[in-house]
Amino acid sequence: MSHVGVPRGTVRKRRSLALLTTGVLTIPVLAGCSSGSEETSRGVPQDIAPAARQAVSDGSTVNWAVDALPATFNAFQADADSATTRITGALLPSLFPMDASGQPKLNPDYLESAKIIEREPKQVVLYKLNQQAVWSDGREIGAPDFVAQWRALRGKDSAFWTARNSGYERIEKIERGADDLQVRVTFSKPYADWRSLFSPLYPKEITGSPDAFNDGARTTLKNTAGPFVLRSVSKAKGTVTLARNPRWWGDKAKLDTLVFRAVAAGDRTQALADGTVDVADIDASTADRIALARRDRGNNGQPLAHGPGSETTPAAALRSWALAHGSDEEAAEIAQAAREKNRKAVVAYTAEQKGLRDFVVRKSLEPAYTQLALNGESGPLADDRVRRAVARALDREELARTVLGPLGLPAKPLGSHLALAGQPGYKDGSGALGDQNTEEAQALLADAGWTRGGAVQPPKDTKAGSEAEKKGAEGDAPGTAEDADKEAAEGAKGDKEAKSEKAENEKAENEKAENEKKAEQGGEAEKAEKKTERDAEDSTAEGEKAEREKADRASEDSAASRDEGLYIVGQDNKPGAHAPAHAVSTGGVSAVHVLAPARTAAAQSAALLRQAGALGEDGAVAAQDKQPGGAAGAYAPVGTAAPAPAAAKGQLGKDGKALTLRFVLPSGPGSQSLRSVGDKIAVMLEKIGIGTEIIKVPDESYFKDHVASGAYDLALYSWPATAYPATDGRPIYAKPEPATDGSLLVEQNYTRVGTDHIDQLFDQAAAELDEKAARELMKQADARIWAAAGSIPLFQRPQLVAVDKKLANVGAFGFAAPRYQDIGFKNRQAAGSPADRKK
Repeated sequence: MSHVGVPRGTVRKRRSLALLTTGVLTIPVLAGCSSGSEETSRGVPQDIAPAARQAVSDGSTVNWAVDALPATFNAFQADADSATTRITGALLPSLFPMDASGQPKLNPDYLESAKIIEREPKQVVLYKLNQQAVWSDGREIGAPDFVAQWRALRGKDSAFWTARNSGYERIEKIERGADDLQVRVTFSKPYADWRSLFSPLYPKEITGSPDAFNDGARTTLKNTAGPFVLRSVSKAKGTVTLARNPRWWGDKAKLDTLVFRAVAAGDRTQALADGTVDVADIDASTADRIALARRDRGNNGQPLAHGPGSETTPAAALRSWALAHGSDEEAAEIAQAAREKNRKAVVAYTAEQKGLRDFVVRKSLEPAYTQLALNGESGPLADDRVRRAVARALDREELARTVLGPLGLPAKPLGSHLALAGQPGYKDGSGALGDQNTEEAQALLADAGWTRGGAVQPPKDTKAGSEAEKKGAEGDAPGTAEDADKEAAEGAKGDKEAKSEKAENEKAENEKAENEKKAEQGGEAEKAEKKTERDAEDSTAEGEKAEREKADRASEDSAASRDEGLYIVGQDNKPGAHAPAHAVSTGGVSAVHVLAPARTAAAQSAALLRQAGALGEDGAVAAQDKQPGGAAGAYAPVGTAAPAPAAAKGQLGKDGKALTLRFVLPSGPGSQSLRSVGDKIAVMLEKIGIGTEIIKVPDESYFKDHVASGAYDLALYSWPATAYPATDGRPIYAKPEPATDGSLLVEQNYTRVGTDHIDQLFDQAAAELDEKAARELMKQADARIWAAAGSIPLFQRPQLVAVDKKLANVGAFGFAAPRYQDIGFKNRQAAGSPADRKK
């Protein structure tokens, strides 16, 4: 399942040739953070039900769910996606796929050897090809394929529509070696990540010309060199079908056919239950359904204790039956329809659960991590002190537990931008920024000028204000803030004493009135005792109704408080805006629709909406409540001034402006975990005085229209792991470059935060042929990325895969690339089954 928040085409994007501007981030705390011995770390192992090939039967078909049919089969184009990667992995050569520890490993199906044979005067790599390696048309894989791919991807010919060329531009020439099975590659300058090149390797028929490269490989691959070949693509059925490659020289594929089937995330539970797919990435809710289905296997047909109708009490069931069979025909019809609807839902759910019993959930950690991105291009986050304060406010362990804990996976926050736990070179560099510390975060904000009273104070250079304010300003000498605070404190003390005296007087008057009222009520006692039973019942009913209304209002208040600072893109007039002109014609209430965040954000801005006004009956914010001054009469008689804004009491501000950050989150059903994390982050920031305006946007526009374009302050998204951080990490953390039109060329650095020093460390590591020295350079770069506080790694993402329990060598692969030729059904389970098992 692809995940919202993962950029498409994220690996080795084409570098811009514009010069970098100057600018260095001073990091005094890094003296001891960028060097030292490599930290040992253990990753979570893959979970694929491994089995020896002899224990796997030959034949049959496996259906594997993907989010959508690939937009292209050319992995080097901008619109290549996860389906492209998954499918081409079974069709094309990958010379150095990642192993289970996240390291590149030579693939003997294609290479006998590959190594650096010369370092001076220039780096030379010699590839010795497997002599049996051939394309599906029978032609040997050789130097012409390497040459064609280099020329297409080196970036000198703009006719090739390529999204990445990192490394290829460093190649000076490619030649045939001592024989046709040797390929000699000479580099113009040293390149440490040379193993990243030529994977996947395309035949020269595709990379040899712009037309073939741009269009020929988008919808088909006629010539391949993997354990499978491309048999067909059906847009109508949403399938890509692969068949066993008859010319494959390696271990014969166990499956006859492998079908990749487009199944949306929300449809996967049903697809698994009805046998449409055998393998599917799933979310936590589907994983729970599968666990329940396996637990209920031996319930002997008893009704399930979960699902539709499971929470119906016996009393509720009896009332439903009584209504359905009562004399009130209209009520009976409604009740019967509801009961029938519930019955069908129970039947469908029970059938799904029965089908899900045949699956198991394989789980590991995905080779990708989720980060909090802070847009440092403009606004409050352009100040590195504010970014660091945000980072220091986060309890990253709690955020990791929120996502990973319920799944039984290690809930440890990630400590590096450039390696994941278990990979060589991983080291926790978060010390360059510091651990969670509320006091230090608040101190950083204070140093940046954000104070508790700053949201209601006019800018220091303002010319507006009353004559009294002007006279006061003229009478005060500069630097008298302490005197002003003293006067304010004395005034508050006087107000408190006056209020106390007034309260005592009011108390005495209330006691007198109460005594008089009791005397009057004495004569009415007999009348009260003569009330009929019906009156008593009515009174009880009215009391219950009042209690329900009170609870409803409390619930609405709670929901309203969570709604503050949250709106859906495309729905204007969000809370806080002035009422539109049509509000007058609708009873003074504007049609503003708000959406509550997840329940974990219940504490988010709890006082804001109460201070601003009340909700209308339809959930909209009353128009008059949006006007300056707040809602008269919300907590006091009409005519009483509204209380001060919440920002003046708790939220920080500066020059009359509250410190509020736009937090953009995807709104789709598959992004619930991101939203839950976002809600928790909002609560954490509120504790240090930072407000958040949560903006939920459609999944399909989340990246293009918001993250990539810079229309956000805070955002959550993920980056994939890599075995080549010097190459793949540079465009993600490179310092943005100014364009001729004044905009920024950010490549993949959507935080717009970078330094020259970070760029230099990446460049040095990319040219360092000593692996240990290159890793030390990457650790230094990671420490400085931490200190810049543009990207805050949170946790490695969970990987949950539903797999037919009879399948072997497939599931949650972790770092490793799948060996498609080994996937199949176990022999002992297939006994007695037809060899050509289809689903």
